[in-house]
Amino acid sequence: MNWDQYFLDLSNVVASNSKCLSRKVGAVVVRDKSVISVGYNGPARGVPPCCQWPGNKSYMCPRKDRGYKTGEGLEFCPAAHGEANAVNNAARNGIMLLGATMYMNCSVPCKNCLTAIINSGISDIVVTGMEYYDTISEYIIKTSGLKVRVYNI
Repeated sequence: MNWDQYFLDLSNVVASNSKCLSRKVGAVVVRDKSVISVGYNGPARGVPPCCQWPGNKSYMCPRKDRGYKTGEGLEFCPAAHGEANAVNNAARNGIMLLGATMYMNCSVPCKNCLTAIINSGISDIVVTGMEYYDTISEYIIKTSGLKVRVYNI
């Protein structure tokens, strides 16, 4: 097994801890073939996920229950994306991400996650596809200098 496959497999394991009813995304940040931070999509520490909200008897994603598509109705979601949580977890633990690589079991991240990734100093991301979350993400990728590699599992 090569390193890309190993770290992408690990991103799937990390994602499995997500309580998200819509989508499970995991991110693994690596430097020198060592994991330095991980994150999965979920709410802030101590905040219950939507599946545990009082009154959520359908146990459905509140956004999907209202008919929203990916990226819409985010005001009904208490979660942060896995990529942002990986950056936040590193900051919480005083870990510098400059020059690191982030592996994630998804396509190109949204603009908010890309901004966090770039500003944290991560230099490369490895994704499973080049579908853009939004048009701003495409612009950020093309103008930022962030290196993007696609690895098909």
